[in-house]
Amino acid sequence: MSNPLPNTALTQDELKTLVGQAALQYVVRGEIVGVGTGSTVNKFIDALATIKDEIKGAVSSSVASTERLRACGIKVFEAADVDELSVYIDGADEIDHNGFMIKGGGAALTREKIVAAQSKKFVCIADASKLVETLGTFPLPIEVIPMATARVIKQFAAMGGEGTVRMKEGKPLVTDNGQHIVDVTGLQIKDPLAFESTISQWPGVVTVGVFAHQKAQVCLLGTASGVKTLAFE
Repeated sequence: MSNPLPNTALTQDELKTLVGQAALQYVVRGEIVGVGTGSTVNKFIDALATIKDEIKGAVSSSVASTERLRACGIKVFEAADVDELSVYIDGADEIDHNGFMIKGGGAALTREKIVAAQSKKFVCIADASKLVETLGTFPLPIEVIPMATARVIKQFAAMGGEGTVRMKEGKPLVTDNGQHIVDVTGLQIKDPLAFESTISQWPGVVTVGVFAHQKAQVCLLGTASGVKTLAFE
């Protein structure tokens, strides 16, 4: 289904605002909501602030989102202090027609996967450019213990992928967990479940940015004709 829009072209930022607002329908009043990371999620946090008195608070997947939530007056709980979440709302760098995703463009993939795993439902919010037939065009993020980066890059090279350490201000980016990110290009991930399971077993890999075992059940997609709802089994 989709919500119709006036016949005017919307910017990507406006589409993000629309899906962020649309995600409010999945927030269970009186409970704690799982909140992801990124520019689209920031729009959701802004929307969530309008109903902050109707929820207990949030579990956040990053320091950046925690700061934004608190600035909006929303209480933030530690993931370890919450047994289960009714819903986790987050963006994606890519999502396919099965609800499998690539995430981690914002370097928060490990915490995102942890919060997704403790949630009953994953609602992905994205603009239409993120919907793909096969995962792999977007560089695949891998959170890696620093001493393992060279070996992980070699292992991906053997698969036909090219890995590079993500940099920030001339130095390797350091995640909220104190690790590095290797971004891998040149992959076609045709079996996301098997791929995620395999890479997760490599020594030194903290988290692979394929979300197949923690897939989305719903995707709210911002399109030229409005917000389109995709549901996955």
